[in-house]
Amino acid sequence: MTGSSPSLSAEQGRPAVLAFALLRGAVAAGLGVGSIAVLVLALWISSPASDSSPGGALHAAAGLWLLAHGAELIRADTLSGVPAPVGLVPLLLAVVPVWLVHRAARDVLVPEEGRPVPSAAGAFTMVVTGYLLVGAAVAYYGRGGPLSVHLPSLLFPAALVVAGAAAAGVWTAAGRPVGPPPSWAPVSLHEALARGRFREQAGTVCRTAAAGVSVLLGGGALLVAVALMWHAHPAQESFVRLAGDWAGRVSVFLLALVLVPNAAVWGAAYGLGPGFALGTASTVTPLAFSGRPALPGFPLLAALPAEGPGTVLNWSAVAVPVAAGATVAWFTVRRAAPPGAAREDAWSPRETALAAALAAVGCGAGTAVLAAAAGGPLGTRALAEFGPVWWLTGAAALAWTALLGVPGALLLRAWRLREPGASTDEEDEEGEAAGNAEPVRASVPVSVSAPAHEATSRASYGSDRRWWLWSGRRGGGDAAGAAPGSEPDAASAGAPASRPAPAAAASTPVAPPAARLSVPDRDESFEPYDFLPTDPWHERTARPEGAGPSGNS
Repeated sequence: MTGSSPSLSAEQGRPAVLAFALLRGAVAAGLGVGSIAVLVLALWISSPASDSSPGGALHAAAGLWLLAHGAELIRADTLSGVPAPVGLVPLLLAVVPVWLVHRAARDVLVPEEGRPVPSAAGAFTMVVTGYLLVGAAVAYYGRGGPLSVHLPSLLFPAALVVAGAAAAGVWTAAGRPVGPPPSWAPVSLHEALARGRFREQAGTVCRTAAAGVSVLLGGGALLVAVALMWHAHPAQESFVRLAGDWAGRVSVFLLALVLVPNAAVWGAAYGLGPGFALGTASTVTPLAFSGRPALPGFPLLAALPAEGPGTVLNWSAVAVPVAAGATVAWFTVRRAAPPGAAREDAWSPRETALAAALAAVGCGAGTAVLAAAAGGPLGTRALAEFGPVWWLTGAAALAWTALLGVPGALLLRAWRLREPGASTDEEDEEGEAAGNAEPVRASVPVSVSAPAHEATSRASYGSDRRWWLWSGRRGGGDAAGAAPGSEPDAASAGAPASRPAPAAAASTPVAPPAARLSVPDRDESFEPYDFLPTDPWHERTARPEGAGPSGNS
């Protein structure tokens, strides 16, 4: 009955498939919580001065897992007794839950033998639901611990992060398609998406924007690394002062490690110009380090520049956005005018400029998102603002990449499609050889291989001068005139020397196309004098006393 009714088996398998997707989402959340809990418990066990219970360590692990999703925590144990918010998300720690959700949504849609594949909407809904159910249970468990969660932050941005990662997994499982726009979209958008050129340009814009953001992050990380080496001694003192035993130092090191991407974003914001805030009363920019910073003791913060106006070394951080603008221009021109592409195959200047401008917009949007994720409050009052301002950082990234990327892309396009004013030496030699080939071939009569034209050549020249014509081909002489000192051969000795040449002899004989094709190509091993006749005329002209003109005109 099951074999004869495939639709019935599919209907029966649908609830099981959806339940499997729900389970995959819950397992992904459990793996994230378990990995952080194992790490926290290992550090708690190895710490000789631990004054908390295992329950406190598990509550701290639950709070860290929720913080990795962007949720804001409330720290109740403070010196002043006032609960303090903690919203600074370690970006490297956030990679783990995002990757787990992405993989769960992707693997649910992978077809397996004996299991039907759910729809994309069903897989997305069930994976997100299973993950959020575990997240709600973890938030309920941690509400009485030292780090409780601020409930509104569970919906935004925590739930939004989970939904975005699951949507990316579903899209990846479908092959990353660029589907048709909705029915209410303009007709022009439908027509544009139907063209392959539009999709190519859209892909170029996305890749270029990602490259620009990557260069900004890499430049920011380089700035932080150089600053840490410059301030190595204060960073070492801060590291030793925070922890005395090796377990505490490992904890500080791991905390600094998961905050490295945040420091890279701060360095990028510093190079772009807006800088970042160290509390509500202090801002760090390349121009100046102003205000009174509220600095907790931490090794990464030892890389901050000295207070006061900036120097030339601080101003050199502008190389980071300059490199990002050059990257946007280069990646745009790679597709707009590839090396060796013809002018008609390249993008127009308008298309190139538009692609670079849209890539700059994408770079600014990506930088703004990262700046918003890399900052957050670390307490109340002075520490209520900590990190870069997202909209200022995004606007600065847009301005730098647009002002440098669009003109740079147009200049690179013009350079690649330039008209060659002067060729190289190799091209000159090839052009000279190609230019000399046609006159040489035109000066060679085809009487050697065309018998019908051979009679015409004899009538024009008065005799069969096959050997002379071959020697003229090698020597570059003109077919219409003989070399000085040449005489008619024995076959034409009886003809009057003073007889005027026919009209056909006054001009170079032109071979028909068929005869022109029968002329053999030049060969470097060919010796024209292999065919010289050995008649009395040749013997006379070979002697020195017999050389020269015969006196006949």
